[in-house]
Amino acid sequence: MANGIPAGQAIFLMANAATRLITLIMLLQRQPNQKAGDLAEKLGVSVRSLHRYITMLDEMGIPVYSERGPNGGFSLVRGYKMPPLIFTPEEAVAACLGAELVQDIWSQLYQEAAQGALAKIENVLPDDQRDEVAWARRALVTTGLHYPGLADSAPLLQTLRGAIRQQKQICLLYQGSQQTTPLEREVNPYALAHSRGWWYVVGYCHLRAGIRSFRVDRIQRAEVMNAGFERPADFDARQYLITEPRGAMVRARLRFAPAFAHLALNNRPWWESVEQQPDGSVRVALSLPDMAWAASLALSYGPAVTVEEPEELRNLVREWAQTVAQLYLKGAG
Repeated sequence: MANGIPAGQAIFLMANAATRLITLIMLLQRQPNQKAGDLAEKLGVSVRSLHRYITMLDEMGIPVYSERGPNGGFSLVRGYKMPPLIFTPEEAVAACLGAELVQDIWSQLYQEAAQGALAKIENVLPDDQRDEVAWARRALVTTGLHYPGLADSAPLLQTLRGAIRQQKQICLLYQGSQQTTPLEREVNPYALAHSRGWWYVVGYCHLRAGIRSFRVDRIQRAEVMNAGFERPADFDARQYLITEPRGAMVRARLRFAPAFAHLALNNRPWWESVEQQPDGSVRVALSLPDMAWAASLALSYGPAVTVEEPEELRNLVREWAQTVAQLYLKGAG
């Protein structure tokens, strides 16, 4: 404990101060003559604390000066540039693991760029930060973000990325999950997204007159067109994917037998509602994109689950189960 402050808290305070000092240098480097109040607000500190940080920079030999008057404020001495790549150990880990995550998700699309960034970062890291990155690679692991088909999709992802960057319309030959034949779609592509284990292009579909997402593995052909477009300034691809309308959904209610109640209770995030019954069974409700998807889910639990509703789903599960049983009976004969 130093000066009455626990060691862990002292380290946090020092790291927090270092981050604010670096941010302050970057703010002054980006725009001179900034008012103390504006700088304090951007840093999330009081004006008094801001002046203390200015004094700390001066003591570190970083040339900050102030000008009085309505157009005055704090500035760095002209020509001063912050030394590149000043990282805390945590920032070094975030930069390196972040680059590796981009490489894992987007593979060939950003593979060379990610490897180049990692080489440049690691080349300038001091030994203690290099050790911290090595520890993080061993102890903080993310898996399951890649699927084998990405290598085949790389040329298509490159085409889509180019169209998004140049703001050019694309013509897609696309077959949705409910379509027996593919349809041509003219799309203003706004973003590429990795969501729920799949790659999507999100944009305005001229056929449907609205924003839609298209799974990249279902695109049979993509052609960049000459026509350009303006991306809406307020469009947020991340928010759209979270709240994306799914169309007509199948709402199902399933019953887990008492012996298998743990399968439902241990996976509560999968269900819209969970109801434990006096006999030990568990009823769950959920919504799925179509009847076939719902039947596949119900059958995947085998005898653990009984479909209670809708009746159409019960009939489909019964029909599939009978067909599967017949197939195995034929095989046995």
